[in-house]
Amino acid sequence: MTTTDTRVEPRTGSRLHSLDALRAGALLLGIVLHSLMPFVPGMPWLVSDSRTSEVAWIPIYLIHLFRMALFMLLAGYFGRLVLHRRGTASYLRDRALRIGLPLIAFWPVAVGSLGILVYVNLRLYDVAPPAPPESGAAAMFTPGQLWFLWVLLQCVVIVVAFRALAVRVLGARRSGRAIARIGRWLSLPASLLLAAVPYCLALLLQGNTLGGIMAPATLMPSAPALTAYLGAFVVGWALQADRESMTRIARWWPLYFAVAVISSAIGFVVSDPSSGAALPVAAGVLALAGWSWVYGLLGVCVRFLHSERAWIRYLADSSYWMYLLHLPLLVGFEIALVPLAWPIAVKLALTWLVVSAILLGSYQLLVRPTWVGKWLNGHRYPRKRALADHAG
Repeated sequence: MTTTDTRVEPRTGSRLHSLDALRAGALLLGIVLHSLMPFVPGMPWLVSDSRTSEVAWIPIYLIHLFRMALFMLLAGYFGRLVLHRRGTASYLRDRALRIGLPLIAFWPVAVGSLGILVYVNLRLYDVAPPAPPESGAAAMFTPGQLWFLWVLLQCVVIVVAFRALAVRVLGARRSGRAIARIGRWLSLPASLLLAAVPYCLALLLQGNTLGGIMAPATLMPSAPALTAYLGAFVVGWALQADRESMTRIARWWPLYFAVAVISSAIGFVVSDPSSGAALPVAAGVLALAGWSWVYGLLGVCVRFLHSERAWIRYLADSSYWMYLLHLPLLVGFEIALVPLAWPIAVKLALTWLVVSAILLGSYQLLVRPTWVGKWLNGHRYPRKRALADHAG
């Protein structure tokens, strides 16, 4: 396979369509993951459905292996791109505006409203949610499903501070060459093991592998989550520094997928405490599986999605809004479906249809042509153009 077979978008002001689509996919898979959780027997979740199946755990396990590591890698990749185009101060202002401010502004609706839904669920079905892992004041200010924004802000501050120190000590030219060299190493197949090290360390710090890396329950920094996702952010940052890194990864996507499938199957077994597998073994297998999916998905998207597709770009633009507001809608609709004896597949299809229609409709009317779209995505589409793009 030659370099020309794996085209990467030019490093100009144009959008990187393959990575943009992948970032949207990581967000939208979070909605899929949350929609499956009521159907897993014994799952500690906001609502439990009357119909459950162990099969529902399999896609949750697979999605959770790679989704957030992939998202953080892409955040690091795009972060370095923005920093070098606009400067450090502009990058930090942009992150504060588009990550920090949404965390605060959307929390009352996206997270705070879940308490009302939990109360409704309790009144209707006499089923209380599982007790939170933390108690007291810390639990009252949980970031909820928006925890990834809080962790991402921590990653941004740490990396920018470390970069400033490196530039001060080594100089801009030498530090730039160093990070580009690291990016070249990380784009080689053998370096998959190196990229997976922080993920493995995070699981060891956590003390268990069941359910993968746990989301932080409070605003207090979480050592496991920060270790895993700072590592992913740095990998993305380094890959962006080398012009050919994504092309190299794209060459080997079949290998990465093969490793991902095999290691995921093994990880499914050894991550169960009843398997008797040692924690370092289980952590190593899961880390390898997660990062094999990350590299495989990077490779296949760069290989096949380098051209712009209108519907993918639309989903890429809408995915942030959809993820920010999906959970109250999802849980509310799931509560309504609890007593119905319908097949799980029918409940899922109906949930996805209704929730997606509400989220996409609200995005089209309230976000895409307004200042909210400019705030969240960095651009807005005039209403006539937005409708034309949607129709196209």
